[in-house]
Amino acid sequence: MGTSGRGTEAGTAPETPSEDSVDRHIARWTGKVPFDVPTEAVITRIQLLAKHLSHSKERALSETGLQAFEFETMHRLASRGAPWRAPSAELAAELLLSPAGMTGRLDTLEKSGLIRRLRSAGDRRRVDVELTEEGHRRWTDAMRWRGVAEAEMVEPLDEAERAALSALLKRMLLQVESR
Repeated sequence: MGTSGRGTEAGTAPETPSEDSVDRHIARWTGKVPFDVPTEAVITRIQLLAKHLSHSKERALSETGLQAFEFETMHRLASRGAPWRAPSAELAAELLLSPAGMTGRLDTLEKSGLIRRLRSAGDRRRVDVELTEEGHRRWTDAMRWRGVAEAEMVEPLDEAERAALSALLKRMLLQVESR
């Protein structure tokens, strides 16, 4: 059957290939440049998985008609729980945007009916941003599509393998973050 990923008979499960693109990458570069094979394999697989995840997230957004900047802004609001509201200055700081950049982003979202701006009753200079029901629905749809893509990525691993991989990646991330 080889590595085509197709079963030989109707109803048989597809065979998982034993060689991935990183194996081919390492074979292509072995002897041509000095590198530690296990390290190269880990890092290159992480990079490729991140790229696949990014593409999956882009597809999830296209399914809901959202752009990445719209999703990110709505995601920050949704993380606060109902009524999905935050001061615009706080959002701008979280998203690393200038006030002018935040205004442009909010204008687009408001024209699309995904957010509304509310003047604060206590401080007229403060503008709160709130997800509309339509905005929350579209954000939820995008999250659902993203969840499907993420679940497909970890599907080959059982629960124990997922936990072990998570623990190993956490150790690596803590090392990088503590520098």
